[in-house]
Amino acid sequence: MSVVSALALIAWAGSVEAATTVVHAGQLLAVPGQRPLVPGTLVIVDGTVRDVRAGKVALSELGLAPEATRVIDLSSSFVMPGFIDLHVHLMSMPGDRQLAAVTRSDAWFALLAADNARKTLLAGFTTVRDLGSRGNAVFALRDAIRDGLVPGPKIIASGPPITASGGHGDIHGYREEVLRALPTGGVCNGPDDCRRAVREAVKRGADVIKVTATGGVLSNVNAGTGQQLTDDELRAIAETAHALGRKVTAHAHAKAGIDAALRAGFDSIEHSMWADEDTMRLFKKTGAWLIPTVYPISYVGDTREKLLRGPYKDSPPAILEKLLELGGQPKEMTRMAHGMGVNIALGTDSGVSPNGENANEFVEYVGIGMTPMQSLVAGTVDAARAGGLEKVGQLTQGMAADLVAMPRSPLDDIRAVLEVSFVMRDGVVFKDLRP
Repeated sequence: MSVVSALALIAWAGSVEAATTVVHAGQLLAVPGQRPLVPGTLVIVDGTVRDVRAGKVALSELGLAPEATRVIDLSSSFVMPGFIDLHVHLMSMPGDRQLAAVTRSDAWFALLAADNARKTLLAGFTTVRDLGSRGNAVFALRDAIRDGLVPGPKIIASGPPITASGGHGDIHGYREEVLRALPTGGVCNGPDDCRRAVREAVKRGADVIKVTATGGVLSNVNAGTGQQLTDDELRAIAETAHALGRKVTAHAHAKAGIDAALRAGFDSIEHSMWADEDTMRLFKKTGAWLIPTVYPISYVGDTREKLLRGPYKDSPPAILEKLLELGGQPKEMTRMAHGMGVNIALGTDSGVSPNGENANEFVEYVGIGMTPMQSLVAGTVDAARAGGLEKVGQLTQGMAADLVAMPRSPLDDIRAVLEVSFVMRDGVVFKDLRP
């Protein structure tokens, strides 16, 4: 266990949190998109922000007794809301996962997810949306984190995605007997059957409905990345999800599938790799959110040379062929979307890249033309809006005390987000590397 991990676990397992906490910040970006307070003071009561003040405000001025107040001095740090990632896979890991799927137990994958949740929290992500996992373990992990049994971010979980038979969310690449032993929870065919699949997902505990509208790069089948669910099926899914109070998001690569999901009323589209200008105009017309997932492709290798030296070099031919087609397209698509004013919220597809490296997505957004502030907004305020998430994404009165600190300002250098030294979630300190 690393020193960082050990410190974080000690802080989590051994802490008895004071009812009232005061945080003094050198710079406090309470609401990304607005100017930071230099310095700033936060008052936190029972895990919720009670007050935000400009300046380093004394306890006496706040009407607080020193003996009943915990003071956290981050006066040499940049403080802001905890990061939000709208697309992770906590039960996944990089590389060829074909063998692991049939040699590792569901219990092993549950423990992998718990470890990945811890890494993600220590990287500064206090809320994540898990969009696709095997079985029901992610729901148990979500609830265990909520109940304080294990450390991790708040989890919004979909469970197994809704997919067509043989679609990206189905299981591929094994002999028939093995396929029968590895059932997929969200398979549906036809509008009525897809309504059933959505209802069953909600019954299992899904907070959000994830749909594989098109083929996927990492599914081991030579079926391309075109549309896989019909327009009627997509409309039935969206209508049912919304009727049950759930947002619905689509994995979609090819233009036809992206456009069909947007016309069907989907709230967001993940990846959107082959979108064009007409598709971007449709995003703007519908108000849907784009979740670009840029960093994993940089990690996998955005050139043939990088890919064939990287962690996916031994993937089956059907996967390698699709990976080679991507190249720099994710960055070019995101640059076009940003330039056209499409709503963008941060998501990484972590699990394709290592969980815990999520903050690299902020860096990618600045690389395609966003300002550092716009990038931070995408991973806080706008991520909360896109996900319909309450009480997260900013540090104002009544919001959850989810915050991170860095030794230097990401507004000056976005790579500061890779140097998170302090993490608090719901008023509990999980990481504290102050000298």
